[in-house]
Parts: sequence; C-alpha cells; structure tokens
Amino acid sequence: MGNAKIIDNDEELIRRAKAGDIDAFEQLTEKYESKIYSLAMRILQNIYDAEDVTQQTFLNVIENLKNFRGDSTFYTWIMRIATYAALKIIRKRKGLDTVSLEQATEPNKENDEIPHPEYIADWKENPSDLVNKKETMQIIEQALAELDENYRLVFLLRDVEGLSVKETAEILGISEANVKVRLLRSRLQLRERLTHLFGDPKTAVKPHNHN
Repeated sequence: MGNAKIIDNDEELIRRAKAGDIDAFEQLTEKYESKIYSLAMRILQNIYDAEDVTQQTFLNVIENLKNFRGDSTFYTWIMRIATYAALKIIRKRKGLDTVSLEQATEPNKENDEIPHPEYIADWKENPSDLVNKKETMQIIEQALAELDENYRLVFLLRDVEGLSVKETAEILGISEANVKVRLLRSRLQLRERLTHLFGDPKTAVKPHNHN
C-alpha cells in the first residue's frame, strides 16, 4: 500500500474505491479480511475452503461495489457476501444445487421450535472461562460444527462476530424474530452438548416430561 494515507472511515474508503482508488480498496480488504476468513473457517472447518471464500468475497466486492448504496453497513454487506459464498461450498459438498441465501436459510417451522434440554447440570467452571482456555477451544469448535448450519450461522454472526439481531437478519435474509428463535435454539443445543463434557454429574437432573 506504500505511503497511502490510512483512512478509518468506511464511507470515505468506499467513495474512493468506487472512484478507482486501489489503495482505498486495499485498506478495506486489510480491515475486513481476517474477519471474513475467521467466519468462513468457523463455518467450513477447512483452511483451503476458508481461503477460497475470503478470496471470492473480495472478488465479488470488486465486481459489485458500484452497486453498494449504503442501505446497510459495509460490514453487514460484506459478511452477507461471505456467508453466501460459504453456504455455496456447503451445498456443493452435499451435492445440492446452488440456491439464493434466502432459500438456503429460509425458516422451517418444524426445526425452528424451541427444544427442551435433555441433560441439565451445573457446569464445573464458568462457560466464559472455558471459552478462553486453549485446550477447550477445539472441543467447543467441534460442538459448533455439529449444529445445524442454520443455527450455527446465527450463533456465529450474533454471538461470535457480535453483530446485532437486525444485522444478522439482514445478512441471512430472515426475520429478526426468526434470528432470536434460532439463536436461543443454538445456545441451548450448544450448552447441552458441552454440558455432557463440562457439567458436574453430581448436579445433573432428569428432564421434565413436557407432554
């Protein structure tokens, strides 16, 4: 990037990039590249696929930046592009046809019901402390990978990337209400799976009969 002036304002960078300023586009790339790669890696669990998604995301940004009108933040827009690129790879792995992001993440009434936990126990340690321990991160990542992709995406965007409910809904093309339901479901499923590993058996209780 040479001696280019560093600009922290996305609007200014986008304005300059649209005008053909290569340095401005490189600054946008450097600002968001690691975030895109991190999200893609968490979704796909494969270094090469994550690299492909990151590269494809910025190629798509180059091709479509002129159409970005600022209706959402640039971060939301670029994360939407990355999420769709990752979902295309997932569908390809499964031998499925490529569909729009909205079709791939559309609500399913049966699957979007809030589940009742089957295993309840107090954790031996605080969950936030466990997340910060390197030796448990692999276990947590595996638990995330086992979640249904629709719920994993909501959890990653909302709880890991720190996006708002509104931003998550915009990225996935679903309602804010659906984001909240999926987020609750993902948290419950994730907690239950990890409870089997980190829960204290002495405090375990039998699930209630909800019939």
